[in-house]
Amino acid sequence: MIPVILSGGNGSRLWPLSRKHNPKQFLPLVGQKTLFQQTLQRLSLEEVSAPVVVCNDAHRFLVEEQLDAINCVPRSILLEPFGRNTAPAVALAALSILEEGKDDVMLVLPADHVIENEAAFHQALNVASSAAHAGEMVLFGITPDKPETGFGYIQTNNTAITENGTFRVEAFIEKPSMDKAQEYLASGHYYWNSGMFMFQASSYLSELKQHDPDMYDKVLSTFQRSRKEDNILHIDSDIFSHCPDNSIDYAVMEKTSKACVVPLQANWSDVGSWSALWDVHTKDSNGNVVNGDVLLEQSTNCYIRGEERLVTLLGLDNVVVVDTKDALMVATKDKVQDVKKLVQAIEQKQRPEANAHREVYRPWGFYDSVDNGSRHQVKRITVKPGARLSLQKHHHRAEHWIVVSGTAEVTCGEKTFLMSENQSTYIPIGEVHRLANPGKIPLEIIEVQSGSYLGEDDIVRFEDIYGRVNVNIPEPDKIDIEEV
Repeated sequence: MIPVILSGGNGSRLWPLSRKHNPKQFLPLVGQKTLFQQTLQRLSLEEVSAPVVVCNDAHRFLVEEQLDAINCVPRSILLEPFGRNTAPAVALAALSILEEGKDDVMLVLPADHVIENEAAFHQALNVASSAAHAGEMVLFGITPDKPETGFGYIQTNNTAITENGTFRVEAFIEKPSMDKAQEYLASGHYYWNSGMFMFQASSYLSELKQHDPDMYDKVLSTFQRSRKEDNILHIDSDIFSHCPDNSIDYAVMEKTSKACVVPLQANWSDVGSWSALWDVHTKDSNGNVVNGDVLLEQSTNCYIRGEERLVTLLGLDNVVVVDTKDALMVATKDKVQDVKKLVQAIEQKQRPEANAHREVYRPWGFYDSVDNGSRHQVKRITVKPGARLSLQKHHHRAEHWIVVSGTAEVTCGEKTFLMSENQSTYIPIGEVHRLANPGKIPLEIIEVQSGSYLGEDDIVRFEDIYGRVNVNIPEPDKIDIEEV
């Protein structure tokens, strides 16, 4: 059984904690590990092999770091230049598996779900595996415990049981009204569509070719044009951009005659909103969920999360308060499904809070923009042991570096030298430079930038151990380079 972990997403539903560059699956929302890491760790079974991870190219180093933190070596990582929904992503994963000479069962899992009862989940995997090996296209249906209008439903015929003990699918139903949801709950023939699947690689591709031949052809051409580097597959963007944008459900599962359901009762949640996150947490005696430095008076049934400063509530009920370093959101719990509308409004104003946190992660570590002005910016930079930034220069800004802790190896022009705590140096405009950490502990520095333009695209890379070197060095007035 080969897990295929789908790690896409735009980070809008749990804003401001999740962002486009750091969506919810990479956050420790429930417990100490991230949802992505928990998804992998609950698959520590003998019959489950190394995973195939499908993610956005922008999240590559975040994925690799989180895999390394739990000692998980993936079978492969497929880097999408942009999202095209789940059907093409799974097809690319299936092609990569078949290219290895295998036609194993694929377990397709979103990376952002919570499953509390792992024993029940493993039992459902065994039932699904038997059906998938027999050629069935398996969905995991969540047994509903309440009338829910935010999920799609799967209608089954409980008298049409396959020889493997699964239920044949009768119909797929979009998000229903409350009256319909109550009717579905009472009937016992309906399940929430979890978005988790199991089938053989060849079976999925065969069904896709039959029911959406255009997508199949585009995905196959994309795969053939894609570039492989060790266990990394860089998906070709030219053909992939013409691939239909569609889900597994619409492209295959709603059309195939082989769809069947394995019921799952495992305290599952897709953590699709702040109210869903409130549901899966332990509450205090007043029904509140609290994270961070929070003080409550006469407040009930609230979700409050703070990062740095004191957050206080007085006389509130059923609200969500999320306070990050650069954004604060307050909403009633019955409106949190519309948080994405806030994100859309922020994007329309071209504000950076839609895409990234003040604290930004890079393959070498991270930085926190602690102060900004029209001609200056102050960053707190942390470099991991043994890591180094690219050899680079800037056309419009100078930099001052002050070591707070650790040891810095600095390249500035023709000189390379070491700096320790409380020492500083100056990087002039246009000077080729690099920062590295040769030590055993994290290096922390304060960087003060000054100049006429302080954007992250004012960078020319000459050498980089992470493969981010600029192929063509632009002129100063033609800079259009990716973020550092």
